[in-house]
Amino acid sequence: MRVFLVAGEPSGDRLGGAVMAGLRALRPDVTFDGIGGETMAAEGLRSRFPMSDLSVMGLVEVLGRYRLLRRRLDETIQAVLDSRPDILLTIDSPDFGLRVAKAVKQAGAGVHCVHYVAPTIWAWRSGRARKLRGVVDQLLALFPFEPPLWEAQGVPCDFVGHPVVAEPVATQAEAEAFRGAFGLGDAPLVLALPGSRRSEVERLAPRFGEALGRLVAARPGTRIVLPAATPVADLVKEVTASWSVKPVVLVPRPDPLAQSMKRAAFKAADVALAASGTVSLELAASGTPMVIAYDMAWLSWQVLTRMVRLETVTLVNIVSGTRAVPEFLGPACRPGPIAEALARVMEAPGAQAEAMRLTMERLGQGGEPPGLRAARAILTRCEDQAARAIQPPPSTRVPSGA
Repeated sequence: MRVFLVAGEPSGDRLGGAVMAGLRALRPDVTFDGIGGETMAAEGLRSRFPMSDLSVMGLVEVLGRYRLLRRRLDETIQAVLDSRPDILLTIDSPDFGLRVAKAVKQAGAGVHCVHYVAPTIWAWRSGRARKLRGVVDQLLALFPFEPPLWEAQGVPCDFVGHPVVAEPVATQAEAEAFRGAFGLGDAPLVLALPGSRRSEVERLAPRFGEALGRLVAARPGTRIVLPAATPVADLVKEVTASWSVKPVVLVPRPDPLAQSMKRAAFKAADVALAASGTVSLELAASGTPMVIAYDMAWLSWQVLTRMVRLETVTLVNIVSGTRAVPEFLGPACRPGPIAEALARVMEAPGAQAEAMRLTMERLGQGGEPPGLRAARAILTRCEDQAARAIQPPPSTRVPSGA
């Protein structure tokens, strides 16, 4: 079995790695091709070009890299058509991945097209639903309320759980060892997470730095730890050099020790200041209360706010049905209010506990690993589709007993 995968962001890379492992467990004869990052490389993928070429968000930001993205899109479509895989699995980055799937379908390549994860039509751009009919054969959903929405639109969809529920979480002993290793003692500890994209870090890091500076001025002795994402590690070191409070920057490495250190940092922190995204679920898994802050280019923000249908964008709030996590978005993303919110959360850290617990439960904690669950769903749908394709039309079937 041949599978061509396309991931465009670090979160998609992690999803891709997990489903690759699941596919290999269920089909040892599987081979992989496509585009991905470090996690997918560890599972045997040789990426055709750097995944970072696709890691961009926001209308203005995309326009600035249009030529590169257009070239990579054409290259990816041609690679799928040339290799003729059994399955095309596009992961996250729907604006890129679904264009690939559409072109492959239009070419009549006979490939089973799967998109992981299901676009959030419940949040914004609900019109996307009808556009996916005939483009993908299957969607994989992270949230249990999504499949009925898609099935009603005529698009097959399977809930496979969120990968965060299967990721390891540091123990309290590991958190204490982390504090000891960096000389943090029992000082109040804030985790800074300004994003994994270059555009995010460039826009958010100065505001994060000022907000954290104000917090430390009001609470002397508070320490900051910043686990840098691989695509922006050098940029993070550069921009934090001008912060008034110097964070402990955890330099990313692919080895298990570095990964366990990052998990220990999440567990050791008293509160986190994070960019909006799936990182809020990682924090919830660790039981770390948080404040979410995010901004983008002015034009991108104006377009987005006219399309989004939600009152909150923080996943913990959405899944738990609460507003437990404070968020500062767009024009509200200002250092002063962010610093005040961090102080309030540090004073009452237990206020978010129930929302985080409920979130993990609803996302499938305690069940089969989502990567394996996703692989099983893909193979089941693919086999069903193949079986239907070889069945003769009803008029030509031989009656039973004849």
